[in-house]
Amino acid sequence: MILETATAVVCMANAIYFEGRSESIVAQVAIGQVIMNRVHDWRFPNTVCEVVTDGLRYKWNGSMVKHKCAFSFYCDGKPESINDPVAYDWANRLSMGIISGGLSIDLTDGSTHYHANYVQPYWASAFTKTTCIDTHCFYRWEME
Repeated sequence: MILETATAVVCMANAIYFEGRSESIVAQVAIGQVIMNRVHDWRFPNTVCEVVTDGLRYKWNGSMVKHKCAFSFYCDGKPESINDPVAYDWANRLSMGIISGGLSIDLTDGSTHYHANYVQPYWASAFTKTTCIDTHCFYRWEME
């Protein structure tokens, strides 16, 4: 269990760092909460790492299809280099708090999706917009 938790913290910290390191702490927590909301939603994978790495893969070799994943940093083709160790340490601490339940007030009101406010994703109109924090807008996928 400890190894699973440590791995989950790394996966979430990477997502928070690469998706939101230029955002406020509130926005970074919201990104982590979207990951946890997906973990707890039957329509998504049920571990943090599987949620973070979820996306379309080529059948012939299992590699990610560029720009076809849940979290854009994971399949944008850019190298994942941690150049700001202070920001990464903070993402790691936030991840530990989110995964342990210490940051349990959901700032996103159950959101399972988000996007930067400078893009218009095709899926946005199919979900309920819950809030915008800094440069990210958050959406909830309603139960049917």
